[in-house]
Amino acid sequence: MRAVVVLAHPDPASYSHAIAAEVVGALTAGGHTVVLHDLYAEGFTAAMSAAERNAYHGDEPVLDPLVRAHIADLATADTLIFVYPTWWSTVPAILKGWLERVMVPGVGFVFDADHRVRPGLTHIRRLVGISTYGSARWYVRLINDNGRRTINRALRISTGWHTRTRWLGLYAMDASTAPERAAFLARITHDLARL
Repeated sequence: MRAVVVLAHPDPASYSHAIAAEVVGALTAGGHTVVLHDLYAEGFTAAMSAAERNAYHGDEPVLDPLVRAHIADLATADTLIFVYPTWWSTVPAILKGWLERVMVPGVGFVFDADHRVRPGLTHIRRLVGISTYGSARWYVRLINDNGRRTINRALRISTGWHTRTRWLGLYAMDASTAPERAAFLARITHDLARL
């Protein structure tokens, strides 16, 4: 398996970084190839520029070399894993920007002869989302868990409906204990060993 892990948290000392380290360690121990993209550490720009928007439907929609590098990694992956904190009921702005700038025509989707949208990442067989929430699970469900829906549903338009999805969430993070956070990391290792 070749996995691309996309991490979206600005603080290197964060629990999200601990999760990403657990993901990389578990997959590497299982003999898998892992590429980690720490969006903040890489200086990934969330906002699409005017030039990028103008190029979006052209022959060369990707202008940024960093975006091009991320796309090259996706082209050889069969697993895509997202690690992020849920903020305002969705993914952090930098991850939303990643989706907008990386999932461009010819990458995230293609057009068929009748100009209908078709998946562009059909080689991705697994999507995994791992997120922390400040709120309890019941509250997250009440407000729709938009980040989870983006990854488990909307992104499958790019990969195809055959893609298997897995979601791991740590709810009520703000009130969690050290043993609960350690147990969640152990759960990640256990689940990733079964991919």
